Amino acid sequence: MTGKLDCLIVGGGPGGLTAAIYLARFRRTVLVVDEAKSRCAWIPTSHNHAGFMNGINGLDLLDRMRCQAEQYGARIQTGTIQSLRCLDEAGFAAVTDSGEELTAETVILATGVIDDQPRLPNLFDAVQRGLIRVCPICDAFEVIDQKVAVIGHGRDALGEVLFIRGYTADLTLLTLGTPMNLTAEDRAKLCDLGIRTVEEQVERVTEEGGRITKVILKSGEELAFDTLYSALGTLARSTLAGQIGAEMNDQGRLIVDSHCRTSIPGCFAAGDIVAGLNQISVAMGQAAIAATAVHNLLRRRDGMIPPDTPAPADPEPKQSSDTTLAACIEPPEAAAADGSSAPTIDERLD
Repeated sequence: MTGKLDCLIVGGGPGGLTAAIYLARFRRTVLVVDEAKSRCAWIPTSHNHAGFMNGINGLDLLDRMRCQAEQYGARIQTGTIQSLRCLDEAGFAAVTDSGEELTAETVILATGVIDDQPRLPNLFDAVQRGLIRVCPICDAFEVIDQKVAVIGHGRDALGEVLFIRGYTADLTLLTLGTPMNLTAEDRAKLCDLGIRTVEEQVERVTEEGGRITKVILKSGEELAFDTLYSALGTLARSTLAGQIGAEMNDQGRLIVDSHCRTSIPGCFAAGDIVAGLNQISVAMGQAAIAATAVHNLLRRRDGMIPPDTPAPADPEPKQSSDTTLAACIEPPEAAAADGSSAPTIDERLD
C-alpha cells in the first residue's frame, strides 16, 4: 500500500472495527490489519450486547461491523503486524507478515488478549455451543440454578466462582490437578458457601445430548455438570506496544488516559488490551473515544484547529457541589454570565 495512512488499526475485533467505522466516517484513510483471532468470534450468543433482543452470535456481529466499516471506505486486510516502530519525524512504520511496509500518522492498538484455555479436545466447538463458557459477566444469567463447575486455580478462579455464586448455589471448583494455594480464610469462605474444591487431575470429559455431562477424575470419580466455566486467566497481546515502549501494567495491558492515548504520542488503544473490563461495549466505547481523538489530532496537524486552542487534557474531578441538578440545568445565558463562551465544536469533540 502506497502513501502514509492517517491511522493504522491493529486488530479487527469490536474495538478495532468500531474505530474503523468512526475514522472512515471522519473521511480518514484507515487500514485495519486483522489476524482474525478476536475473542468475539468465540461467542455463541451474546445476550447483553444492547440492541439485540434475542442475542447475536459473535461471528455474525464481526461480519456486520466489517461490512459497515468497508461501506464507508475503511480497508480491512487479514494479516499480522510483525513489527512497529516510531518514526523520527512523526508517525509510525509497520511491517506485516507478508513483508509489506506501512507508514501511518497514528496507530490504534486493538490487539486484545488471549484466554488461557483448558486443554480439552474440540475446544472451539465446545465454546461455540456453550459447553464451556469464559465470561460470567456476559452469560452467568443463562446458568441460573444450574450445576456449574469452574476450571481454574488461584485468586482469579476464586473471584470467578464467588461471582457465579450469585446465580447458582451448586458450584464446584476444578483445579485440574494444580494446588489452589488458598488461605485458610478463603477455604473457609468456600466451605461456608457450599462450594466444593477438587484439586485432582481430570482424565477426560464426556458429552451427551449436545452438552458436557461428566468430568472423570484420575481416581475414576465421575462428576456431572450442566456447564463449565474456564477461569485460567488471559494473556495480553502487547508485543507491539512493547516494541514502541508504551506504558503497561503488571499484566501487560496498556495504560491510557481518558482520550485512550497511550504514553507514546500518536498511539492509542482500545478494547481488552487496555487495563479494565473485558466487554464488547467497553471496547466499542473506547474505540469511539480513540478514533475521535485521532481525528482531532490530525485536524490540529492540518491547521483545522486554531493553534492557540489548548490541547485536551484530562480534567480534574469536579467537587460534588459542582454537579448538582441546578448546575446541570443552568441555562446557557446564565452559564456565560462571567463572559466565557459556549463550548466550541472542537471542545465538544474532545
